[in-house]
Amino acid sequence: QTYYANFGVQPDGDITKVQAESIPDHDILVAGFPCQPFSIAGVSKKNSLGRATGFEDKTQGTLFFDVCRILKAKRPKAFMLENVKNLCSHDKGRTFQIIQESLRELNYKVFFQIIDGKGYVPQHRERIVIVGFDKERYGENVSFSFDLHPLKKQPVVRDILEKEVSEKYTLSDKLWIYLQNYAAKHREAGNGFGYGIAPLDGVTRTISARYYKDGSEILIEQRGKNPRRLTPRECARLQGFPDSFKIPVSDTQAYRQFGNSVVVPLMSDVAKLIVAKLEQLDTDPQIEIAFPNIPQRKVI
Repeated sequence: QTYYANFGVQPDGDITKVQAESIPDHDILVAGFPCQPFSIAGVSKKNSLGRATGFEDKTQGTLFFDVCRILKAKRPKAFMLENVKNLCSHDKGRTFQIIQESLRELNYKVFFQIIDGKGYVPQHRERIVIVGFDKERYGENVSFSFDLHPLKKQPVVRDILEKEVSEKYTLSDKLWIYLQNYAAKHREAGNGFGYGIAPLDGVTRTISARYYKDGSEILIEQRGKNPRRLTPRECARLQGFPDSFKIPVSDTQAYRQFGNSVVVPLMSDVAKLIVAKLEQLDTDPQIEIAFPNIPQRKVI
């Protein structure tokens, strides 16, 4: 609904049910996927039989498997994947190791970096961005650098706040008392859990899909009354969406969608670097000589 309201295109729905061959040809695949452990049941069985395990065996049943099957079927020139920072350490590093192995097995040159969105928006949001280029098209010697240029002036929380905010976003006495007691209990236990009052001249914590529950990770102080949660429009701004971006869904759905989203200007900058690299590679005479039978489609 949100996608259609803004772009006039209806997404296909559940990607796991879409045949890879039916997806139109494309130059760049862009995807995010949940951080799931990969089952080793099939892997250990294959190992005991002395057979190699490919990405199909290692990643079956995860959304990352669908990323791989589309890469295999469509062979786009490049891809850009985004995930939580913890992907690197998930399952003692095994998850990320399998992801890298799978992408390299598909013959892509892989680059990755953990980037904090706070250079673009007033939010501390560290994410891993994984970029890959097709080695069958461009060879082994592709180089890529995350040469990003965030805003010179660090955005702060007060930049994204609306001037007029409905009372419905102010926490009830019951919820505010609960959050204070919950924080006190965890403080005594030596844990850092609890609500977060956002500094107006600083950055917020990371907004997540659970923000709709109580808004406790990012609260705005109010003079003479309980703090309030962010409005959906403020959440959109916190992720770098322009005010022209339409929000046609309920507050609950909007909080979930923006909590699951990405820092738009950051991802846009990475995407521009990928496009620039492809344009450079596609006009490189050395690559045309080395790979004469590979059609170099124009970047779309």
